[in-house]
Amino acid sequence: MPIARAIRWSLILLVAVAQARAWADTYPRQPGVDVVGYVFRLTLSDETDAIEAEAIVDVRFLASGATGVELDLAGPTPEAPGRGMTVTGVFEAGGALDFTHARNRLVVRLSRPAAAGERRRITVRYGGIPATGLVIGPNRHGDRGFFSDNWPDKARQWLPVVDHPSDKAACEFDVTAPARYQVVSNGLQVEETDLGDGRRRTRWVQSVPIASWLYVLGVSPFAVDHRPAWRGIPIQTWVYPQDRDAGFHDFAVPSTDALEFYATRIGPYAYEKLANVQSNSVGGGMESATAIFYDDDSVTGQRTTRWRNVVIHEIAHQWWGNAVTEHDWDDVWLSEGFATYFTLLFIEHAYGRDEFVQGLLQSRDSVRTFDAKTPGYRLVHDNLADMSQVTTSQIYQKGGWTLHMLRGLVGDEAFWAGIRAYYARYLNANASTAGFRRTMEETTGRDLGWFFDQWLYRPGGLPKVRGTWRFDAQARAVRLELEQVQVDPPYRLPIEVSIRRAGASAPRVERIELRERRQVLSLPADEAPDAVTLDPGLWVLMDVELTRGD
Repeated sequence: MPIARAIRWSLILLVAVAQARAWADTYPRQPGVDVVGYVFRLTLSDETDAIEAEAIVDVRFLASGATGVELDLAGPTPEAPGRGMTVTGVFEAGGALDFTHARNRLVVRLSRPAAAGERRRITVRYGGIPATGLVIGPNRHGDRGFFSDNWPDKARQWLPVVDHPSDKAACEFDVTAPARYQVVSNGLQVEETDLGDGRRRTRWVQSVPIASWLYVLGVSPFAVDHRPAWRGIPIQTWVYPQDRDAGFHDFAVPSTDALEFYATRIGPYAYEKLANVQSNSVGGGMESATAIFYDDDSVTGQRTTRWRNVVIHEIAHQWWGNAVTEHDWDDVWLSEGFATYFTLLFIEHAYGRDEFVQGLLQSRDSVRTFDAKTPGYRLVHDNLADMSQVTTSQIYQKGGWTLHMLRGLVGDEAFWAGIRAYYARYLNANASTAGFRRTMEETTGRDLGWFFDQWLYRPGGLPKVRGTWRFDAQARAVRLELEQVQVDPPYRLPIEVSIRRAGASAPRVERIELRERRQVLSLPADEAPDAVTLDPGLWVLMDVELTRGD
């Protein structure tokens, strides 16, 4: 590229790095260490809840001089007697390595310092009863099962991993369990072998890198429905045998329709399969890559709107959160806000404008309620340390509304062009809010700094606009007197105004912009209108009360 352009891009990247560092959560990073993939070999039993395990960690070193690798793995604690993982040995190329395991961190000392570009395979042997992360126990029918629950940082409770979204890696689950169970996991099944001793070995391989919270394991009696493939991608349903008929019915739709919509409008589906799985480890749904978990009660046989929308939401996550993953937990709205809005976008596409608007209004109610209870909340976290606060309803609902307002601001065509560019740029990688903004600015040619600062970084919920309108016959204009009455400082609000006159085929729509606490605006009008409406298309997250004045 030309030198001037190269310098400009270098400056942009430096700014982006500085912003990423300014808004980074408190997870301890390991510069120069990149996990490429994991192989988890697990032995499960009906005689005990303890697991026997071995993990092979494939590490690439990006810089010379590294003398160790750190992994997250929860050890025994007094708070959970008899639970937690105990490491019995760590090895490389057959030789034992020194390690320490304390405060849920496994620190491995390498046999020699690593060279830049070098790859090492480290084997960790361990076992124990998980305190959480892998739920072992009966489902709603009383049948025993083993189901993962890694969100947001519970993979470390049973797997030695870099338990943070910034280090995405491929994975393989190699599971030996009683033969009465079937096993489902990420990616494609590459082996199922009866061992002749009442046990079965099953291997699943996920070749596309994903974050640790997306690793998934379900071991249970299952009824499995292999649906017609979509674009060559296997589509599956895994439900308890007792729920076979209802489960096969409920998950038959809308999976392929949602996949087609997102692949067409955003970009290609990143993974090897899509399975919808009934489990006892999650509430609602969990977007684990290629094998989505839904809770025990998700199967009703009635295909309810609620569960239909959960399926759509979790499939949207395969693009947002899974394929494009936030670089740290401060930017979790890039997962949940996106999945929330893209659920509504599919609803608008498949079920019509009315249901889409109903969803927006319900989200607005949620934002208002949350703000009343938690004033001063901001959408992008500031160095998140308490993982219990990683998501709130505001992350979902205000995050979704932010995307909707962005679409209204830049226009439908530009919005979708920006979304496709953002997805292509960060596919199977990590993104930040700064990176999303940069992509949208490049695509639209607009400065969106004020918009992102206002809706994502500024504390607060939503503006409240009150005012009156009247027709000024002498000036031949509609006079608007508007005030932002929220406690917070004024927002910058581009708003459409609908002016309706009796007998007209359609209302005239003008655009105004509020920036001050109080503003008086005049819009030309030859005759007195019958009605004036602020934001008729529902594009701005705000409360509005506009009445006709004297």
